[in-house]
Amino acid sequence: MVGALHHAQPRVRRAYRRAHGREGAEVTIGRRSYNTQVIEVEDNTVENHGQIQSGGLLKPQLFFLTMPQVEGGADLYATFRWSQKLLYDNGRFSVDIPFRFPYFVNPLPKVFMKREKIQLTVNSGFSKEVLLQGTSHPLKEKGRQGDKLSFLHEAVVENWSSKDFNFSYSVYSADLSGGVLVQPATLRDYDDRDSFCIFLLPGSGNRKVFRKAVVFIVDTSGSMQGKPLENVKNAVSSALSELVQGDYFNIITFNDELHSFSSCLEQVNEKAIASATDWMNSNFVAEGGTDIMHSLSEAMALLSSVHDALPQIYLMTDGSVDDEHNVCQTMKTEIINRGSKSPRISTFGLGSHCNHYFLRMLASIGKGHYDAALETASIESRVLKWFGSASSTIVANISIDAITCLDDFEVDSEHIPDISAKSPLCVSGKFHGKFPDTVIAKGYLADMKEISIELKVQHLKEIPLDKVLATQQISLLTSKAWLSADKQLERKVIKLSIQNSVPSEYTEMVLLQTNLDKADAKQKVKQKLKGQKGRDETRIPLHGLKLGFGDRDATRQNLTTGFGDERPPEKSVIMRKASGCCSQLADCFCCMCCIKACNRMNDQCAIVMAQICAALSCLGCYECCSEVCCGGSES
Repeated sequence: MVGALHHAQPRVRRAYRRAHGREGAEVTIGRRSYNTQVIEVEDNTVENHGQIQSGGLLKPQLFFLTMPQVEGGADLYATFRWSQKLLYDNGRFSVDIPFRFPYFVNPLPKVFMKREKIQLTVNSGFSKEVLLQGTSHPLKEKGRQGDKLSFLHEAVVENWSSKDFNFSYSVYSADLSGGVLVQPATLRDYDDRDSFCIFLLPGSGNRKVFRKAVVFIVDTSGSMQGKPLENVKNAVSSALSELVQGDYFNIITFNDELHSFSSCLEQVNEKAIASATDWMNSNFVAEGGTDIMHSLSEAMALLSSVHDALPQIYLMTDGSVDDEHNVCQTMKTEIINRGSKSPRISTFGLGSHCNHYFLRMLASIGKGHYDAALETASIESRVLKWFGSASSTIVANISIDAITCLDDFEVDSEHIPDISAKSPLCVSGKFHGKFPDTVIAKGYLADMKEISIELKVQHLKEIPLDKVLATQQISLLTSKAWLSADKQLERKVIKLSIQNSVPSEYTEMVLLQTNLDKADAKQKVKQKLKGQKGRDETRIPLHGLKLGFGDRDATRQNLTTGFGDERPPEKSVIMRKASGCCSQLADCFCCMCCIKACNRMNDQCAIVMAQICAALSCLGCYECCSEVCCGGSES
């Protein structure tokens, strides 16, 4: 967890307060207080202010709030809290934290002192040695106790940070390793059962990857036209080049019709890859509708004869179809009937028109991987990362022996996925009973030998496991609720969402505005805990973040606007205001440009510029007087 404390001007202070485990923002400006809150979606609960600027916007990589009525000279206190996944690459964990401030927010260096402070605590959850790999800012190690490390950076700086904070570390392990984290239930939990998290790391050992028989299923409906389909084609071409000799492959495109590169699985070689690339250049044409079921059935038939490789299906689509429930149930039956040799189904969603909960559930049923790209520019990189994780299986058919020791053992996902060489495995769930001191995870290697991994059970005291797992649990439970139409599951999602301040499909985040000089402090706290609205409180909706359960009308109409590539509205507001002077000049010279330019001037330059402006004003006055007094005559 990373806490950052910045000091700017004495009259504008930013203080890092205790988070109390709840995500969101708290801002106090003079006699007004603003804080975010997650509430259940109900009719007439939230005022509709019409414009997005009145509240804020939530997107996967963007969160901004607009604070109205900021008085000059007022003290400003701001606290922002959020959670995010650690990145994992080649045995290294890393985290990137927004820590970049534009230079024009810096106060005058000769008048105000700026201090920068970064406190970092790493609690890896491993009993093994943690190795520091790199950091973007100078950090000094202040303490090390087992798997817990603490770092500190504090200094007087000329300018606030101009780069994001990055920190990376690795956990030394020559082979497969992991552990089990256990946390008891609390009174405020949505479920009275205890929580667990089983995690497994692939380690630095060179385990053999399973041979693969892969079928790429690509949506080529009309809505994929342009950059989305072009980026997918480039990603599939790169993925084909990563297959090795001994693997098999085929490509299926679907819209209203189905087209296959070959009538059977092709062995990987240079000639076959070149032919597949030429075929994609000719057949990746966006037109027609969306038929997912037919293409999945065809892929299942192609993989039915595979015995010496791990069968895998990679589905990529940007649409939502009517028979999604039937697709999930049919694939579940197929996978149960085929047993351990069933194909792994990995899914990838493009844009916001597809049903991401359907795709997540389908991947969970198929022991595969799910990912998505909500912006056009990220399609190719995310598809390649998704394919890399899904195609690098080193241990398959994982089972946990703790099931027999516990009274009630439930995993959030439908099945425990395989272990990939490129990503750690994390499985969460609920249980009744008592975990033994050690748990054995079993699986099969690429040579079909059985492997056993001993996992030590840790009972947590410091790591907030419920906060760490909240987002993953909300997504998986929402997928289950969508498939089963279970209202009880929906209620669980709502309770989990409100408890952890993480928005879901059944809740939303609002900005709560309070007048501090009128509201009684104790009463405000009681109302906040109960989720009630006080007499001097205003709830402003924060837009975005929700994905929904797919847009079938947009899919039928082949609309291509399902990507959130729009920029924050502030820029458009600035340009609209600037366009009153001169629309052509506004593109290159706006109010913000003036501020940036003036901020870089030294005292001498500012004096010269002031004198020039004064001279020009005198000339303007002289010309005006000449026109008025002399009537424009030459004399």
